[in-house]
Amino acid sequence: MPAQRGEQRGELRDRHEDGHHLHHLVWRLGSGVRVCSSAVLGGGIGPRAWILNAQVPGGYPRLDPDRHLAEIAASEGLTGPGAGLMTAADVAAYTTGHDGGVTATVTAGLGVRGWAAAPDLEAATPHGPGTVNIVVILPAALSDAALVNAVATATEAKVQALLDAGLDCSGTPTDAVCVAAPEPGPDGGEPFAGPRSLWGACIARAVHTAVRAGARLS
Repeated sequence: MPAQRGEQRGELRDRHEDGHHLHHLVWRLGSGVRVCSSAVLGGGIGPRAWILNAQVPGGYPRLDPDRHLAEIAASEGLTGPGAGLMTAADVAAYTTGHDGGVTATVTAGLGVRGWAAAPDLEAATPHGPGTVNIVVILPAALSDAALVNAVATATEAKVQALLDAGLDCSGTPTDAVCVAAPEPGPDGGEPFAGPRSLWGACIARAVHTAVRAGARLS
């Protein structure tokens, strides 16, 4: 993946569904990119040609979010494997952070939030679609372990940003993260992406900037 892809931003698009005017962000990654994500569509680790972060109405009624995301992707002409995220937050109000060639894009809606280690009663309470979605694009290839490490680093930075913004939470019940990086060559890619590694530090700062800005808007 060329170095400039580390600066790639999502393309903001809009659509009308059931009387709602909604937005979504699209990243057209092309070939040679791997994504590690907790996305409802195309989650896990593997080659991905695109990422989609789609806004849905509050009280989302459908029980097939993966199929819904695939339909939106098809309407955008996206082909091949991809990763799809969903949120009830206002996608048009997305925020970004940049550091050392890394770009983090965040959609944040924090009306329903809490701590990860919540009592059983709170943890069992049903909630709507995800509200803090993070998409990280970087120009350096990462090993499998480093990709997982990058997701953890992004999550740590998210929590730090929420606390720095004065919020008493670690996130929402349905947050999601996507990290996109070039496929590694024979060297296997960078082995580390923790917060004190070269690329992990860039990820942490970019995510912190984007989440803190999004928290202030929420």
